[in-house]
Amino acid sequence: MEPGVAGDGTPDRRALVVEDDADIRSLIDLTLSAQGFVIRTAATGRDGLQLAREWEPDLITLDLGLPGIDGLEVCRRVREFSDAYLVVVSARQDEVDRLMALQTGADDFLVKPFSPRELQARVTAMFRRPRGAGEVATVTTAGSESSSVVLGGSAVPEGHEVLVHGPVGVDVDGRRAFVSDDEVELTRTEFDLLTHLMRTPARVWTREALLRTVWGNDWVGDAHLVEVHIGNLRRKLTQASGDKGLIHTVRGVGYRMGG
Repeated sequence: MEPGVAGDGTPDRRALVVEDDADIRSLIDLTLSAQGFVIRTAATGRDGLQLAREWEPDLITLDLGLPGIDGLEVCRRVREFSDAYLVVVSARQDEVDRLMALQTGADDFLVKPFSPRELQARVTAMFRRPRGAGEVATVTTAGSESSSVVLGGSAVPEGHEVLVHGPVGVDVDGRRAFVSDDEVELTRTEFDLLTHLMRTPARVWTREALLRTVWGNDWVGDAHLVEVHIGNLRRKLTQASGDKGLIHTVRGVGYRMGG
């Protein structure tokens, strides 16, 4: 099925299903088609990577045990050029596999056998996340208005919301994050977490509050996802700045911006 336009005039969402088991591939295809996605499928990691580059899907479901290039390597390579939502659907149940997938760039992990309704619920929650494109009339930096802001050596377009905390700067509408003048490549989930932390730098966010705010009120996952994605985000900010305290853990409570 080729991409087109939905009945309300909006472009169809695209989902790429990368799965070598024909029955499961068909099940995911039917499940996501019922949500209005245009589907393409691939049975190998190599074919999945090629389609991800050429077709630019909004969502990718990915098995780990693929022939040739395995799912973790596919995930890693996809994250070099795409910020599509990525859900690993795998028979592997070990915690280490889940952690490795999330650390490599997956947004969620679903264990086979899975409920089609649960997959639909998780995908719905993902696409309900606020993406940062809002009705912002002025550029805002650290709570004050400014006519021009420079991030990474370039002026941020007028009308974009900008958040600055210490060396970290975020162009919310442009979905770009910087440490000093260096841009930091973040996944969608990492970017959303950073944005929410920076909007209220003095607030301590509990894991449950971040789940509701970033993933959505109907999210059916667990708070452990927050710990993994915060860990990935903190690592990237630390590598760019040398400062381990840009995101502060409040023991027994949650997280806030450091400094």
